[in-house]
Amino acid sequence: MPILAATHLITTFQAVVLGVLQGATELFPVSSLGHTVLFPTLFRWHDIVAWQSEPESPWLAFVVMLHVGSAIGLLIYFWRDWVAIIRAFFATLSKRRIETSTERLAWLIVAATIPVGILGVLLEHAVRDALAKPLAAAIFLMVNGCVLLSAERFRRRAEVRELAVREGVTSEGGRRLDTLEYREAGIIGLVQSTALIAGISRDGVVMTAGLARGLDNRDAARFGFLLATPPILAAGVLKLGDLTGHLGDGGVRGAAVIAAVCAAITAVITVRFLTRYFEKRNLVPFGIYCLAFGAFMVAFTLIAGAP
Repeated sequence: MPILAATHLITTFQAVVLGVLQGATELFPVSSLGHTVLFPTLFRWHDIVAWQSEPESPWLAFVVMLHVGSAIGLLIYFWRDWVAIIRAFFATLSKRRIETSTERLAWLIVAATIPVGILGVLLEHAVRDALAKPLAAAIFLMVNGCVLLSAERFRRRAEVRELAVREGVTSEGGRRLDTLEYREAGIIGLVQSTALIAGISRDGVVMTAGLARGLDNRDAARFGFLLATPPILAAGVLKLGDLTGHLGDGGVRGAAVIAAVCAAITAVITVRFLTRYFEKRNLVPFGIYCLAFGAFMVAFTLIAGAP
């Protein structure tokens, strides 16, 4: 079969590059899926580009392992938070009430994860087949840039400032994370599902939605990092059969493991940097980057004749 014959063409170098790229762009609000689609086109990795256009190929299993790697990196960095959140979740089940901010955060994560989980199961395959193409990814990367540039404007709106004051503020004037309503968390989960589109950043849209509800940059980023982990790991479990089955035959499994390890290590470094970055800075530089790189890749794909 052509699919099996091509699987050896993910080289160790490509696996390392794509793993590092995934670990960085999953957490930087610039769309890891968009970059994973665009970089093979930019580097002229023709076999990988051809895989991206196939409805079933080893590339799908490889991409899942990339995401699992970055999710493992998030778990490593936030392991203390997750231990506390999981304990708090089960504590609420036993006492049937929510008393602490950590217990409330646990249920906010549940409320936000349900919509993206449902939509991911229903739409992931169709959206990927329709839009995971270089030109579409470049266009949506520019859309993502516009979303990021609008985030600070959302945060500064008068009604959001008033909401932050009413619900409780941090030292920087932002609303506390544990004051979010469950319906607001659900809406943020719906927004997160737009990351099924290559070019739209999961963390970027979650941060923008959080800022629109009055969170400061740091809490919006932390909520985004925590929300990213459950759906990515769930997708990895659901897609594990692709890697262990016939799509993983022919050598792609080794490259996928190398890429996942690189993604995990890079994710730990990236999230450490970003948690400090968002203490005082905002999304504007990332928005400018998405507009610039997206525009460049639109021109590149049109000139190169990529799909």
